[in-house]
Amino acid sequence: MKDLVSIITPSYNSAEFIEETIHSVLNQTYENWEWLISDDRSKDDTVDLIRKYNDPRIKLHVLEKNGGAGNARNKSLERAEGRYIAFLDSDDFWYPEYLEEMIGFMDKNNAELVYCNYSRCDEHTMEPILKDFEADKIVTFSNLLKTCRLAPVSTMYDTKRVGKFFFPVKSKREDHVMWLNLLKKIPKGYPLNKTLAKYRMRENSVSRKKKNIIRDQYLVYKDFMGFSVTKSLYYTANWAFNGFLKYSKIFN
Repeated sequence: MKDLVSIITPSYNSAEFIEETIHSVLNQTYENWEWLISDDRSKDDTVDLIRKYNDPRIKLHVLEKNGGAGNARNKSLERAEGRYIAFLDSDDFWYPEYLEEMIGFMDKNNAELVYCNYSRCDEHTMEPILKDFEADKIVTFSNLLKTCRLAPVSTMYDTKRVGKFFFPVKSKREDHVMWLNLLKKIPKGYPLNKTLAKYRMRENSVSRKKKNIIRDQYLVYKDFMGFSVTKSLYYTANWAFNGFLKYSKIFN
């Protein structure tokens, strides 16, 4: 029997987009999955829309209080029983072959961690507005310090090989800290240079407001990696420069 995949999703006020995300999971060609959705006290119809889908693989948990995306992901991770961990935010999208292709690529390369290309799309039309982000480099702890090539929508890891990795709830850059901690344990993650996902670029997304999160990124290095001030400033500058390049490649 195929190994179980645990899909980890935080949801919050996603009523406008959640059904498209749900359909992208239900349409997966790899069918042995559980979907652990932790709703972070949505104030819209997100929870009601999720409950419309009568599939026992969809496991919704409504949190007692709002605690942020990292905390919501952790609540799902605590309950996850699958060998493979995959992340999908409640406004993003996978192509039908995402799980099958990612697991096959992981097995072929005997890898603990893999990531793929993803389209960067308009939040309403889901049409590309930037060139696809390309999974074109092996990722290591060293090169991930300078730029975060791993996105939840396009990355998967094997808990049988590495265990579970949780998100630091006191960081606004919790994704980057978690990936760095994971890559302290393994030598590298492998790139699957194929577009298998869509990332919805929300106008109000914190991750796009680079000027507002320079300090948060600095704290990734200073507080969570334990680097000196000088070393933390060096990596923050690299991250900011690479972030500019990442979002300046306009689609044409």
